[in-house]
Amino acid sequence: MEGELKKVILVWSTVVASLCYCHRAGKLFPSGTARHFAIFPVVLLFLLLPLNLTSIHFGGTTSFFIAWLASFKLILFAFNQGPLSSDPSIPLSRFILLACFPIKFHQSHPKTHKSPLIYFAKILIFAFILRIYDYKQHLHPKIILFCYCLHVYFMLEMLLALVAALTKALVHVELEQHFNEPYLATSLQDFWGRRWNLMVPNILQPTVYHPVTSIAARFMDRKWAAIPGVLATFLVSGLMHELVLYNIGRLRPSGEMMCFFMVHGLSLTLEIVIKKILRGKFSLPGIVSGPLTLAYIMYTSFLLFFPPFLRSKADVKGCTESLAFIEFIKNHRLVGPNDISCPFH
Repeated sequence: MEGELKKVILVWSTVVASLCYCHRAGKLFPSGTARHFAIFPVVLLFLLLPLNLTSIHFGGTTSFFIAWLASFKLILFAFNQGPLSSDPSIPLSRFILLACFPIKFHQSHPKTHKSPLIYFAKILIFAFILRIYDYKQHLHPKIILFCYCLHVYFMLEMLLALVAALTKALVHVELEQHFNEPYLATSLQDFWGRRWNLMVPNILQPTVYHPVTSIAARFMDRKWAAIPGVLATFLVSGLMHELVLYNIGRLRPSGEMMCFFMVHGLSLTLEIVIKKILRGKFSLPGIVSGPLTLAYIMYTSFLLFFPPFLRSKADVKGCTESLAFIEFIKNHRLVGPNDISCPFH
């Protein structure tokens, strides 16, 4: 664990130094080819940096934050677009925070904050799920997969909420929310575009969706130009999820993660086509479409999303790493000597 922590410090120090360089390069080269040549080597570096980390928690998080989101933000920055670009340029401290973490500053009056009781309830549910794993050998595999769905959601929401809270404390600004109660989604378009992990669509729209849609509009009716944009967006999302998964498990990619996102890209495309044809003349009530949407998402997750995670034993490795970190803290006399066991063994 101590060796891995040293690697984490080295990797993130490299990230911060690289972003300082990019911030300066943006001032020296306002636009054009020189700016591209200055920024794109850092994009390549960010794609490779997580390979230096072998742990699931540090490697997976760094892969998501840096190899995916930060590199895409820098691609936009190279073209003087995106959240890192402004006139005048944003301060270096905000530049680094915006680049490193999945956050977005409010451009208008912030929405109503969630009640702390909601987060408290979700923490209790998350703790209950962790206890269920103690009895996984006695439960049907589908029940365990359902728990994994909830696990991923609650873990991501709590992690990103913690990042947002720390960032808000540092720079004293309001941040946009990451999740908008995805269990209330009434369609795939609603789930992926307006409710689930909103920082991802916020960065994929300007880097993939809008450019592809703009190009497609030159060759086809603008009414249907969004379809290639949707498919390209889910294709890129699938590729980046494969990268994150590889950095977590270091197994040869099976393509299942890619298939999951392409299936949803095709399904969402079909949903858009049907809506355009019907023109609002008919739609299922939310009480029907909502459960159908969630059932479809969970079913495809069982088939394609979770199998590669389970083959890489991400659950066992995650628990082992957590225990190793606790042992590391104990050895430095920061916590008590209580014995803790891993529920996944």
